Amino acid sequence: FQSKNYQYVLALVFAIEEINKNPHLLPNMTVGFGLYNVMHSHMTVMENPFIWLAGLEEDIPNYTCRKQSKSVAVISESSIAVQMGTLLELYKIPQLTLGPFEPVLSDSGHFPSLYQMAPKDTSLTHGMASLMLHFGWTWVGLAISALPKGIQFMSDLKVELQKNGICVDFVELIPATLESLSSFQNSVHIQILKSSANVVILFCVTESLIGTSFQSWRELIMWKVWVTTSQWDFASSEKPFLFHSFHGTLIFSDHHSEISGFKNFLRTANPSKYPEDSYLSRFWSLAFNCSVTGTSCKTLQNCPLNASLESLPPHHFDMTMSDGSYNIYNAVYAVAHSIHEMLLQEVEMQPVNNGAKVAFSPWQLHPFLKNLQFTNPAGDLVNLNHRKNLEAEYDILNFWNFPYGFGHKVKVGRFSPYVSQSEQLSLSENLIEWATGITEVSWTDHKTPRSVCSVSCSPGFRKTPLEGKPACCFDCTPCPENEISNQTDMDQCVKCPHLQYANTERDQCFYKKLTFLSFEEPLGMTLVCTALCFSVLTAVVLGVFLKHRDTPIVKANNRCLSYILLITLIFCFLCSLLFIGHPNTTTCVLQQTTFGVVFTMAVSTVLAKTITVLLAFNFTAPGRRMRHWLISGAPNSIIPICSLIQLALCAIWLGTSPPFVDTDAHSEHGHIILVCNKGSVTAFYCVLGYLGSLALASFTVAFLARNLPDKFNEAKFLTFSMLVFCSVWVTFLPVYHSTKGKVMVAVEVFSILCSSAGLLGCIFVPKCYIILFRPEKNAFKGFRNRIVSKDTDVLKCSS
Repeated sequence: FQSKNYQYVLALVFAIEEINKNPHLLPNMTVGFGLYNVMHSHMTVMENPFIWLAGLEEDIPNYTCRKQSKSVAVISESSIAVQMGTLLELYKIPQLTLGPFEPVLSDSGHFPSLYQMAPKDTSLTHGMASLMLHFGWTWVGLAISALPKGIQFMSDLKVELQKNGICVDFVELIPATLESLSSFQNSVHIQILKSSANVVILFCVTESLIGTSFQSWRELIMWKVWVTTSQWDFASSEKPFLFHSFHGTLIFSDHHSEISGFKNFLRTANPSKYPEDSYLSRFWSLAFNCSVTGTSCKTLQNCPLNASLESLPPHHFDMTMSDGSYNIYNAVYAVAHSIHEMLLQEVEMQPVNNGAKVAFSPWQLHPFLKNLQFTNPAGDLVNLNHRKNLEAEYDILNFWNFPYGFGHKVKVGRFSPYVSQSEQLSLSENLIEWATGITEVSWTDHKTPRSVCSVSCSPGFRKTPLEGKPACCFDCTPCPENEISNQTDMDQCVKCPHLQYANTERDQCFYKKLTFLSFEEPLGMTLVCTALCFSVLTAVVLGVFLKHRDTPIVKANNRCLSYILLITLIFCFLCSLLFIGHPNTTTCVLQQTTFGVVFTMAVSTVLAKTITVLLAFNFTAPGRRMRHWLISGAPNSIIPICSLIQLALCAIWLGTSPPFVDTDAHSEHGHIILVCNKGSVTAFYCVLGYLGSLALASFTVAFLARNLPDKFNEAKFLTFSMLVFCSVWVTFLPVYHSTKGKVMVAVEVFSILCSSAGLLGCIFVPKCYIILFRPEKNAFKGFRNRIVSKDTDVLKCSS
């Protein structure tokens, strides 16, 4: 005896009593009913329908002893309607099902006389998927009835879950036969316990053995969140569950308005009020431990004085109208409305004789039932046309279970397919009670459960699929450089635009700051100060040489070339300033050309000095042609010749592909560096290569003249200076190519300063030391035995 099924009976009685009291619906007519218990067994399911049709205690096919007292319609469960629908179709008897909705019964070709009261449940899968998404449950298990409806639901649900990025850990089909139930129970228990999915969707079909199977779990602590439908009413089980088993279950129940007066009807229903109801007497005796007396077994004794259905715990009797009871209520009203309309039509066509008994056949109701649409007393629209039958809206209930089976269902949300996507699911999470103890196992905080295969990838990371595992199982990989992910669980990182950069967390793009090697920053300020200091120092050295221009050490090494070299070095130091500050077209052009020409003059001057020394000691004998060239100052012509060649190279460079202002957005994180693009890299290296060849020639000549005798011979100093110069620029090339952005500019400036300082220090510092601190050495005493006349002094600037 199931209390849920008996609520169906009471809903039927309540609806009939309402109709009989309604003066506007079937006036002057009393509606009655007959109740037949149909077993789910395939062997006995047709027994009572035959008895009802025959009107006898024996099931005799194609025979009836009742002519006008038969019922005009049948109300049954959908599963029973599938089996006896063909039989009733022979008599064209209207058959109304209380649910759940069965797509197979919508086939008007096979079941033209059948009407489904339950709304379509096509939105159920979408509602469950929305619930999973709301809580972030991407890793779930399925326990489904192994019946056609269950298989179809599983197929539809998998598609909906996959569409929303939710993965299924396991699928267990619950058998529909007792033979396969025992072996199934052990395996499925182990499977669900071992699964890492903390959420299980449980879908039951009424005639399946899902209730029998899951009743055995009442002593197991599963630590799972169950999501199911109201078709499996485990809360009404007469065997009390433990506190942990199904506490916190979320139930999708068809939404319907509350029927006014139904609970009050249930409060007053008792065997005294309905003495002819043997089912009520039996239920009363079982629920309140009453003793049964009398031959009819309908007399009860020793019952509590205040006994009522309301006083029973929910697992014995639920006072809330179930989905099936609501559909029965609507089915009774549907039959009443169709009879009412049929009678109105007959009255219009031909008046009925007063006092005559109204008689009609059940098949006459079909034209009125097929297109019947009415509003029930609760204000809900009821439509029997299966083509216009609306999709179900669902109330989401949370089952609170307490010791000894005192369970309670609380409405915590609603799902409606008739509103916008963002508003379809509404939940009051503060009302939801989760399974006790689960917080220590899988909960992220004190309220919300978690059911995922892999922990979500936070912003800044992307999902990396694991081979051979579902899409919900993945590793989290940091986004590559300059790529971001600003949402959780992103499949791919997004590259920042060209003028933006990714922060260190790789979850945001910021606009890059425009920068360059400026005078204000420490590096730029240091280089500027160094260049100015060396320029001033070179000017001081030039002043010292001018002041002591008639001393031997100044005169001995062609003081004119020394002056040129010192002035050139001043410009070498100052040209480095062109590389610092905000680049523009003018500075970009002047940077390389000034550098190339000024350094060419410096190196060619050193070469001229070196050749002068070499010629002075090897070709100064009277009558030699070389001596004439030396006296005429021919070596000094090297400077303009070499400089003109460099100018020609620079002119070609500027004419073909001149330097220009460019941006470097990759060298320095978070910055766009303004730099001078050299234009033609080939031209740049031609200028640098030509300068290097002059330096190498100067070094070679100076090296050959390093051991020539003379107290004031500077060949050794020239050799060492060119060695420093070449070393700086040979080192410059690999360092320059290994750096980028502002550092590249700083390396070039540093090389300019180092090479210029090398020339200044190696050539002029020793001379200044002698001039300023060792003047006794700045004399010809003991230098040579012969006197060199003024007009034959080949080392002076002019005669």
